[in-house]
Amino acid sequence: MNPTRYPLHLDLAGRRVLVVGGGPVAVRRVRGLLDAGAAVDVVASEVSPDMPDVPVQRRAFTDSDVDGAWLVHACTGAVDDGVAAACEARRIWCVRADDAALSAGWVPAVARVDDVVVSVTAGRDPRRATGLRDALALALETGDLPLRRSRPGAGSVALVGGGPGDPGLLTVRGRRLLAGADVVVRDRLAPQVELPDGVEVVEVGKTPGGLSWTQTDICRLLVDRALAGARVVRLKGGDVHLFARGIEEVAACVDAGVPVEVVPGVSSAFAAPAYAGIPVTARGLTQSVAVVSAHLPPGDPGSTVDWDALARLGGTLVLLMGMDRLAAICTALVAGGRPADTPVAVVQDGSLPTQEVVVTTLACAAVDAAGLRAPAVVVVGEVVGARR
Repeated sequence: MNPTRYPLHLDLAGRRVLVVGGGPVAVRRVRGLLDAGAAVDVVASEVSPDMPDVPVQRRAFTDSDVDGAWLVHACTGAVDDGVAAACEARRIWCVRADDAALSAGWVPAVARVDDVVVSVTAGRDPRRATGLRDALALALETGDLPLRRSRPGAGSVALVGGGPGDPGLLTVRGRRLLAGADVVVRDRLAPQVELPDGVEVVEVGKTPGGLSWTQTDICRLLVDRALAGARVVRLKGGDVHLFARGIEEVAACVDAGVPVEVVPGVSSAFAAPAYAGIPVTARGLTQSVAVVSAHLPPGDPGSTVDWDALARLGGTLVLLMGMDRLAAICTALVAGGRPADTPVAVVQDGSLPTQEVVVTTLACAAVDAAGLRAPAVVVVGEVVGARR
């Protein structure tokens, strides 16, 4: 970079900026200036129909046009020498569109991500500058470059659905929030994500037969950290609200006056079958899909699932949290009217390198899938036969 160039961001709100020229380059400059709040005037003999609604004087440029301007853009390609000379004589900054080497100022390639502004110049190569700008913007958008504050601010909580396990299935918004987090409160089945140094990670996953955090304690942790000024990400497996307790965490934040955001995630109910090659719906096979929590067996007094109705419904049935109750579930579905030879697939660790798939039937599922463990998704229906 030329050592005489001094990078600077200007506050142009309400300040007069003159644009000389009315072609496509001038249109782009005017739009950018309006976004910055500048009071823009245009002088040009001919003006593009795409020109924004700003004051336009349709005539040739005269030196006095620059009087009273804080900044001038010369975009004519014909009289830019004269515009620049008039500005130089009056000590007004002028940006030339025709020749960057002769210009007193440059317009960088700009990207805005949240409150971060990235400005890039690359010598005299605008395409190179644009490519670098786009690469930096993408890295910020995806969280590969962190957007963390350098000093504490108002705390907040973001509930992020982490997807079925593969970190690549996190949403872009989720990755950005993780990159800027001060505290990450993580579920056991949430994806393993590389975080910036200094991030506090609190594991609150409920381990079967082991120590578990209560939901009350989790909610209190989220609120306390946010009230202390931290940006908190609650990273959950799957989706935030599908058979999860996200709404309780949202309510706790709202009641405490903590700003809270919900970022949906890819649910294992659909991701695991997809990774196993099974479409949950397919033309000519089924027009419906039901997703059921099977953490309570059929006949349990606390269960609200009508297994007989599900058996009669037909279509695709996706069961979550049902591995320990698979035999009872298959028996109930057959008793309710589902044929015993209905295809069944059990997908363990969907989307992960450890994924395993067993294809069987309602009559044999409990025996054939006995070697699989949770987390696993059970798919019941003719769509299993469409697996490729």
